[in-house]
Amino acid sequence: MRSRSLTGFLLAFVCLSAALALPARADSLQPALVPVNSALQAGQADKALSLISLLPQQGLNNAQALNLACRVRFTLGQWDTAVRHCEEAVRLDPNNARNHMWLGRAYGEKANKASFLSAFSLGKKVVQEFQKAAQLDPQDAEALADLGSFYAEAPSIVGGGVEKAQTVAAQLDHIDPARAYELRAQIDKQRKDFTSAENDLKKAISVSHHPAFQWTTLARFYMARKRWDDMDAAIRSVMTAAAREAHSGVALYDAAGVLIMAKRDPALAAKLLQEYLSGSSKTEEAPAFVAYSRLALLQQELGDAANAQVSQAAALQMARDYQPAQDSRR
Repeated sequence: MRSRSLTGFLLAFVCLSAALALPARADSLQPALVPVNSALQAGQADKALSLISLLPQQGLNNAQALNLACRVRFTLGQWDTAVRHCEEAVRLDPNNARNHMWLGRAYGEKANKASFLSAFSLGKKVVQEFQKAAQLDPQDAEALADLGSFYAEAPSIVGGGVEKAQTVAAQLDHIDPARAYELRAQIDKQRKDFTSAENDLKKAISVSHHPAFQWTTLARFYMARKRWDDMDAAIRSVMTAAAREAHSGVALYDAAGVLIMAKRDPALAAKLLQEYLSGSSKTEEAPAFVAYSRLALLQQELGDAANAQVSQAAALQMARDYQPAQDSRR
């Protein structure tokens, strides 16, 4: 049995990270690792792992290669392997904030699948890694948002607390106001103040440079409140905003995920995934092979067996070890 509070945090974290997805920072990567990162962002998990295996000593003496390997395994849902690679990346380069951030994320996902006692232990590791990442790079909005989300969602026994989350939100005010408002919305939801949470999410939209992501977060909020008309309107706003801003195409993937969770309008969800896959803003936060796998299930639901097989094959071609795509063949 898992801790409900910790599980709640992890679900919120996944949603937040997807909603805020932006291309990974690759400007400081060693030249040999640039193709690995490119494959990761394109959702080509097998290609990325193959490129890493061709590095000297399989890249196992290179912290950046290990971080990338961790992130590939993360997209595949292979939490134990992801943790092992990220732990080694931290050991080799302990002053890199991003290594700690990704290790915290890997611990968090592993905790979500663990027993209560294991989740409790892992939860403490999650917060330690997020705190270290924020300490090493206090201007990294993504690392701060992860830490703030943990504080807002996790129980105090593993280091959570809304007061701590408020402190992080104040830091984000000066770095990324949209993320600050989204974090405050999480705090409001913990306090059952849903009116304030909705207002904060609307403020996030108003100050965001990439509002399609914040519209998706608002759509998810309405879904949780069963405000279906408002959810549908927010998803339409996602589509409008994403059409205006090329780098926001990944928000279409997120919006499709909202519809899938709500079990509404599978035809629109399939359309959103197709638009994401045909665009140029793919990212590891919305792996293309996952998008193809979800699209295949939607196409099956819509009675389009032929295209479902094509989408499933595309998913497996990118990531042959992705378990959901394998399972859907049976």
